[in-house]
Amino acid sequence: MKNKKFIEIEIQVQVETTKNLLAFLRNNAKFISKERQIDIYYNPAHRNFLSVKPINEWLRIRNSSGKYSINYKYWHYDKNGKSDYGDEYETEIQNIEAVKKIFAALDIKPSVTVDKTRRIWRYKNYEVAIDSVKNLGKFIEVEYKGELNGKTPAKINNGMVLFLKEQNCGKIIRNYGGYPYRILFPNEAKKEEY
Repeated sequence: MKNKKFIEIEIQVQVETTKNLLAFLRNNAKFISKERQIDIYYNPAHRNFLSVKPINEWLRIRNSSGKYSINYKYWHYDKNGKSDYGDEYETEIQNIEAVKKIFAALDIKPSVTVDKTRRIWRYKNYEVAIDSVKNLGKFIEVEYKGELNGKTPAKINNGMVLFLKEQNCGKIIRNYGGYPYRILFPNEAKKEEY
């Protein structure tokens, strides 16, 4: 596996209830922020990301309460369409208009927009986000921020699911496609119940 600096290990789930999780986070975690994030996902004409199922590449520009960033992700899926981690490259954008002109010049066009409100906490090696996503509903993302120290992404993912189970969230349904995939292809998103 590559340098952890450019690896993202996270789970995105829906749960029956966030009540106990919220109480736990308020009492035990550090609240980081509440943000409105508008994510525009782009598709290059010369390399159609949407032609591969499940989609394993995303190019995104995020407006997070007026601060812009660009992000590229490449998810590593197994034969069952499940992913334990992805390569991720992200940096801030100083001039959003210049980036949009570059994209237009290269024929990189928007394909879908995800509009969400995100509340973020930090608990030990986890960044826990509770998202309210327009037209999709409420979700939880747990991202691992610690060192690998010999742990596999699958083992870390299992630990994040166990963490949510310990908070009595009820039924947990993991989403493998991400928000843009669920918006573009609502009936195709790979899910798993715990």
